Amino acid sequence: MSRSRPPPPLPDAALWAEATRDVKPLRRRTAPAPPAKTQATKPPPEPRPKVPRPPAKPSPKPAKPPPLDSAAPAGLDRRSAERLRRGQVPIEAKLDLHGMTQARAHAALERFIAGAVASGLCCVLLVTGKGRTQEEGGVLKRQVPRWLNEPAFRPHVLAIATARPNHGGEGALYLLLKRRREG
Repeated sequence: MSRSRPPPPLPDAALWAEATRDVKPLRRRTAPAPPAKTQATKPPPEPRPKVPRPPAKPSPKPAKPPPLDSAAPAGLDRRSAERLRRGQVPIEAKLDLHGMTQARAHAALERFIAGAVASGLCCVLLVTGKGRTQEEGGVLKRQVPRWLNEPAFRPHVLAIATARPNHGGEGALYLLLKRRREG
């Protein structure tokens, strides 16, 4: 005796057509198109329990720019840094701090940089002097690079470099200022 095999299972579309063969649409509606081939339907995912979210963190502060150093101008591409070191960037203004006290020099530097930034200047020259002793250098020569790293100045200064001998050499600095963004 041979047993007959049951017919292979019909795909979903064929089953649907078979089940709705005798169904007549109501009020002249057209019959829905047979569904496209679908895979076995999955049960809907169980709802996740709501977990309270931590309070939103304040937006992160912009990264602090690296400290200014005349030996290695940071924030510049190699070509621009080299042009600054060689004194090839046109100097648009100059401030001479010779003979000033620290307090007067700091105030003058603050006014000078604010004015240069407001005027849209790019490169300025600061003359600090070398000081009386060659080993330690003058007070202003040591202090001005520190002042330029203060929060009042740092956002405006892109890079500094020791000036060429024809601009004052070790007793002067080139300052490359950031351009003011319109907006």
